[in-house]
Amino acid sequence: MLQVSYIRDNREQVLERLAVKNFKQPLLVDEIILLDSSLKKLDIELQDTQAQINSTSKSIGEFKRAKLEPSVELLIDITTFKNKEKELIPKREELSKLLFDKLVLLPNLPHSSVPPGLTPEDNEVVLENGVKPHLPANALPHWELAAKYNLIDFELGVKITGAGFPVYKNKGAKLQRALINFFLDEAEKAGYSEVMLPLMVNEASGFGTGQLPDKEGQMYFVGNDNLYLIPTAEVPITNMYRDVILKADELPVKNCGYTPCFRREAGSYGAHVRGLNRLHQFDKVEIVQVVHPDKSYQVHEQMCLHVQGLLEKLGLPYRVLRLCGGDMSFTAALTHDMETWSAAQQRWLEVSSVSNFETFQSNRLKLRFRNAEGKTQLAHTLNGSALALPRIVAALLENNQTEAGIKIPEVLVPYTKFEWIN
Repeated sequence: MLQVSYIRDNREQVLERLAVKNFKQPLLVDEIILLDSSLKKLDIELQDTQAQINSTSKSIGEFKRAKLEPSVELLIDITTFKNKEKELIPKREELSKLLFDKLVLLPNLPHSSVPPGLTPEDNEVVLENGVKPHLPANALPHWELAAKYNLIDFELGVKITGAGFPVYKNKGAKLQRALINFFLDEAEKAGYSEVMLPLMVNEASGFGTGQLPDKEGQMYFVGNDNLYLIPTAEVPITNMYRDVILKADELPVKNCGYTPCFRREAGSYGAHVRGLNRLHQFDKVEIVQVVHPDKSYQVHEQMCLHVQGLLEKLGLPYRVLRLCGGDMSFTAALTHDMETWSAAQQRWLEVSSVSNFETFQSNRLKLRFRNAEGKTQLAHTLNGSALALPRIVAALLENNQTEAGIKIPEVLVPYTKFEWIN
């Protein structure tokens, strides 16, 4: 959530940056500024009224201590001031709620490096690394390889739950576990502390990281208990620090966690969502940092390099995209996507997003730190997939297929305990 003071003091810049995100309600900015001005006037009126109540109450008290009757004027004044206070307090609450409701409709402002654009085709390719494998003409896509080697049963998942909930079997299940442990070990080497997290969160947590009210249609909702299945570990990890004031020397805070992730993915269909390309439940290791505002873009680059390092160790060709304004999330100020090449499908698959939210989440979370001057200040939050498993598995199966079977990357062999799927 943007800070009202920043919107008020930087109106033109706010409108300019919102335009990069293709925000369609620019008049909302002026509504917020007007509401904030009205709220400030009301606050002054309320404070003056309360000061008059205190002053008049003090005068009445002096009369009573002297065992004298207060004047009729004083008694009329105290009644008038208290009645006015009773009128102003609900007005202030109503105006404050209206301002809040307007504020949550504004997305985060994109960083100055974010390119304009409407669709993924407008994203900028920052770099490309690795050699795309050349497969024979009879090479199979991952869903056929999964069936051939009895690794993943998509139809059984449909029977048990529905489409988008695959069942991993035999070496397919072991590969999943191997990747999870590999990603967690690499995160630990990079200084992240591992946490195990609830898979459901309350509404306050969903609001704190920006999933609510923006993405409720994409989240699974447990109605009887008013809880949401997490779309990513980012939500519970970041909410560990909701309403927390950190010490400056505690920054950066670095956490990682493995969780299943649940996404309704309403409206997703077509060839590009076949197999592991788009699921309702999938496994992911997430890295999250809470940092000093002066360091967040340096940290963002470090987190991107961590993800790229994982892809290099797995032997997967990849490219890095800087997302355009139209393809960014509601909450992000800057997002870099990492995509890996799917050799059998002949297309790039997104496997990670690393985002800097600046103070957007921390303002909602009231996540602060005490700076060198002893004053509280909003921290910056960042998160990244390191990594999401489904499309990594898809690329590993497709890119490493041979006539003898599927070769496991060397770095995973200590985890899988086998070198080949055959």
